[in-house]
Amino acid sequence: MRLRSGPMQGEKCHVTKESLMSMPTIDDAAKVLADPNSYTDETGLHAALARLRAKAPIARVEVPDYRPFWAVTKHADILAVERANRLFTNWPRPVLMTAASDDMGAAAGIRTLIHMDDPQHRVVRAIAADWFSPKAMKAMGDRIEQLAKQYVDRMREAGGECDFVSEVAVNFPLYVIMSLLGVPESDFPRMLKLTQELVGNDDDELRRSASSDETMNALLDMFGYFQHLTATWRETPTGDLGSTIANARIDGEPLSDIDTMSYYAIIATAGHDTTSSSIAGGLHALIEHPEQREMLSADPDLIPLATEEIIRWVTPVKAFMRTAAEDTTLGGVPIAAGDSLLLSYVSANRDEEAFTDPFRFDIEREPNKHVAFGFGVHFCLGAGLARMEISKFLAELLPRLKSIELNGEPRLSATTFVGGLKHLPIRYSLI
Repeated sequence: MRLRSGPMQGEKCHVTKESLMSMPTIDDAAKVLADPNSYTDETGLHAALARLRAKAPIARVEVPDYRPFWAVTKHADILAVERANRLFTNWPRPVLMTAASDDMGAAAGIRTLIHMDDPQHRVVRAIAADWFSPKAMKAMGDRIEQLAKQYVDRMREAGGECDFVSEVAVNFPLYVIMSLLGVPESDFPRMLKLTQELVGNDDDELRRSASSDETMNALLDMFGYFQHLTATWRETPTGDLGSTIANARIDGEPLSDIDTMSYYAIIATAGHDTTSSSIAGGLHALIEHPEQREMLSADPDLIPLATEEIIRWVTPVKAFMRTAAEDTTLGGVPIAAGDSLLLSYVSANRDEEAFTDPFRFDIEREPNKHVAFGFGVHFCLGAGLARMEISKFLAELLPRLKSIELNGEPRLSATTFVGGLKHLPIRYSLI
């Protein structure tokens, strides 16, 4: 599907009262959240979400193949749900999937951190927490700088043209997270393919096939791979995150096989695809907003603010789900026990009541209270690592960048969960 000129491509996206009135019904607007292809058309997506925020910020969605849910599109309402983590639980439906995929995942017993609630979530999260602490990030800084330089060098060696996504953006964070886990470098390409098949299961180009069975097979392939590594790590522990997970104990007992494999899977996928989407989408935004790129090049001290704006702008995790544990109300709307809610982070990060001029890409934006990493007890475990990777890459690329422009049509992945650009052809000149 063609990527039309929209918020990532132009200076601003103005959604007027007139445009809201001419748009489809609220029911149709809400349905975009269950349509993976809607995320390939950012103009249409953001127009629909703006209509929901204005007219029905908590809207009922009933579409074929999916169980019903409430779409929550306002920043304040999403924070309210995230804060009330005992009232609105992650289990049993943390991600929007078809009913068939929901049932298949439940039958397989998959329980990653995003499936868990406290107190179990807090205990299991603690197993890896030290690996993503500020102290750990500081220790990793030099290595990530080296990797950033390595991948910018590769851009120069490519001769001034490349598909930035496939040649740089997916590989840099992949190398970081797989090295952290302790996966042998020779297996990195296999892990890239598996992670793309899992998070890209709604995209015709990225998925293994249109069959939900094949998506489950991709997950089982990843589990099988890590099952072999687990045996090795338990026999001979090493100083990496994978070994830490393999040998973790809770109340004196090791994690179950399914919980161990699920832990690897969430670290491998969340630690890779989200960051690659942010790096690619961030570079795209800087290409389309040359005045912002020039400002950032002239003042590298703005990189931390620019990193936050890139993460808000791209919002690689599109949504998470929650389930009401009891009857309640949200924004004046009655929510019954057992009802599912979709928290649209994409919408919240463009909420006119939460951000000044939200459709303006502004590397000086401060404060920037985006929810791209979630909020509350489920705040992204690897947020510090993602920020560091983006910042280090910008710090390496910008001083060496003499010119850059698009060299073809950028293309976004179809998704309802995690995604961003899958192709970004560029032409550039590097020192």
